[in-house]
Amino acid sequence: MKCPYCNEDDTKVIDSRPADDNCSIRRRRQCEKCGKRFTTYEKLETMPLMVIKKDNSRETFDRSKIESGVIRSCHKRPVSTQQIDTMIDNIENQIFNMEEREVSTAVIGELVMGRLKELDEVAYVRFASVYREFKDVNTFMEELGKLLKK
Repeated sequence: MKCPYCNEDDTKVIDSRPADDNCSIRRRRQCEKCGKRFTTYEKLETMPLMVIKKDNSRETFDRSKIESGVIRSCHKRPVSTQQIDTMIDNIENQIFNMEEREVSTAVIGELVMGRLKELDEVAYVRFASVYREFKDVNTFMEELGKLLKK
């Protein structure tokens, strides 16, 4: 591991401990040349998950796409960034726990909508209106009617 301060290749590990609920390892390192300390994280490398889009094209899973959609849906809502991060972590874990190499955007979208419905109903309707491509006000009202019945 190169030192971020002087680019020396020779660094030693001072301390190692589990991080992120035992999903990664946090290591404190010290440069042998300049003596400065820094932290690195090791995470298990997995096979890339492929997402099957509506047009049947494929691309690698990108957490930031879920994140941007959820953040837009929660704009000006009483939802903290911590709640959003936790929700996206849970969705991501659920997707990877399926142990599939490919997953459709439909599956991901339904997972996101299910979690958003629990978190904030307005954010849920906002997300659903874009995800389900509501064509008119009647479709929007049907979705609201479903929410009100519950």
